[in-house]
Amino acid sequence: MRAGNKKTNLPDFPARTRFAPSPTGYLHLGSLRTALFNYLLAKRTGGQFLLRIEDTDQKRTIPDAEQRLYEDLQWAGLQWDEGPNVGGSYGPYRQVRLSNALINPTPKNAILTIYRTHARDLINNGHAYRCFCSADRLDAFARHRSQAGLPPGYDRKCAEVSAEESEDRAAKGEAHVVRLKVEGYPMFEDIVYGKTGQNRSPNKLDLIDRVYDDPILIKSDGHPTYHLANVVDDHLMKITHVIRGTEWMPSTPLHVALYNAFKWTPPRFGHVPLLVDKSGQKLSKRNADIDLTFFKDTQGVFAATLVNFAALLGWSHTQKSDIFSLEELEQIFNLKITKGNTVVAFEKLWFLQKAHAQRFATNGGPEFEEMVSRVSRAVEETCPSQQLAPILQSRSLAEYLPLLLRADAKSYTNASEFIQRNSTFFTTTLNRPPYAPAASASKSPSQTVPMAALHTAAAALSLVPEAHWTIESHKFNITSYDGASSILPEESDAGIHGSPEEVEKARVAADKTFKKELYHYLRWALSASAPGPGIPETMVILGRAESLRRLQEAQQMTVSLVNKSAGPTRVAKGAQSSENQDKTWMGSLAPKS
Repeated sequence: MRAGNKKTNLPDFPARTRFAPSPTGYLHLGSLRTALFNYLLAKRTGGQFLLRIEDTDQKRTIPDAEQRLYEDLQWAGLQWDEGPNVGGSYGPYRQVRLSNALINPTPKNAILTIYRTHARDLINNGHAYRCFCSADRLDAFARHRSQAGLPPGYDRKCAEVSAEESEDRAAKGEAHVVRLKVEGYPMFEDIVYGKTGQNRSPNKLDLIDRVYDDPILIKSDGHPTYHLANVVDDHLMKITHVIRGTEWMPSTPLHVALYNAFKWTPPRFGHVPLLVDKSGQKLSKRNADIDLTFFKDTQGVFAATLVNFAALLGWSHTQKSDIFSLEELEQIFNLKITKGNTVVAFEKLWFLQKAHAQRFATNGGPEFEEMVSRVSRAVEETCPSQQLAPILQSRSLAEYLPLLLRADAKSYTNASEFIQRNSTFFTTTLNRPPYAPAASASKSPSQTVPMAALHTAAAALSLVPEAHWTIESHKFNITSYDGASSILPEESDAGIHGSPEEVEKARVAADKTFKKELYHYLRWALSASAPGPGIPETMVILGRAESLRRLQEAQQMTVSLVNKSAGPTRVAKGAQSSENQDKTWMGSLAPKS
């Protein structure tokens, strides 16, 4: 088998990989990563990704686990090229048939015959033998060694049975298993760890017995063990690369020994690091290493986010950003897998969730439509229609929510948290705290912006007609509004001295102070100081009528602060003091006398 590119560990031929879960449990974060790495290797090299159900452990099989595996893989976008519900040239893609769900169903006994035939081949060439020892004898032997403080093993009592006697006893139906006659556990070249393995002697001579590591290949009920079925299936399905977790590394020398006994070329093995929490403990159900339902249904994580997150767990890349779609991963993936345990930091998951939300909001498409649908369902469940009506006016939720999601996608985690964060957009009742100037302004009394100036600026912004009520208009109006004159004295006054450059510098600084206070006031007025979209975006999302209503409400709440404002009481050029100006142009925002 050709080695491939040493820099990326990628083969220079199409890889055939497989994901071979057991239906004894549901897909979790670790198994998703294993499936993903196998999928990406196949796609990166133009090969095939296979799904195979390894159901030899029928006693522990969960009835709906297999169907859930299909659904979860497809949710994540990991569609298999060959396998259940798809078919292929190397089926059936399971070890023991439990139903007729596959294309071209094959009888159960015919499938088992595949493994029995290969086990017989090993018996015939001397690499395996039938063991007729009773369960009582094996239990007694194991207890004997355990009580003596010795490791487990088998004494090869049945290896001495002649071929003729073995065949005769088996033909008569005597219960037995088939054991591999281990001649050695070889080292192997791992894609991640290099040359590794046990490289130990096949037998152990101690003070009591000579014992051997002769694992069972065929159980007494005729079913194959995982090890035999795994190796036979990988060979028959022409698997070139096996990417799996490091917990399987102790089994790999046995698998290589089986390949050698069959005289088959083994696939390339690569073992990905164990996932651990921040304390170094293996992930468990207590710390979210549970099935994908927890992430996709309970936490509302996007498929793109979870796939991106899983890809970064033990894989290194040279890109400038960690944010990848599945399609992008297919183009850049390599086998530069890190060694050692990988710490799972779920803070990264939420960083990626926000990044993908921004992508969806920018690009639109089905993913963004799903975001809108999720939030819409959550709003309908938590917000009464009569509460929404004054804000929506003639708009539907389907028209309203995209505006809000695009404006605040950078903070999106899931639907319920998004609604909670942006609660002021779903009610007309705002619980504003008493208004207090921005922190920097309160520290510099000489630079305090008069409340009258803030009222006038808000009123000026409100004059924009409905036809021009856009983000661009609001940004332009706020940026171009002359706020310096509300703080600095007139040039004819004695307060400004110095060169023209110094005067201009003072005006720029004063305008910056004013703008900061204006944004602070508008956020308090429009959304009770809650974090969220920018002020221009907020005004457009709320609409002109609701924005004016909130600004009027805020002005009435702060009218008593007009005469208490520190500093000069000037307002922008062209406007009069709120105490003596003609207020008719302000419409409904005019202070009530």
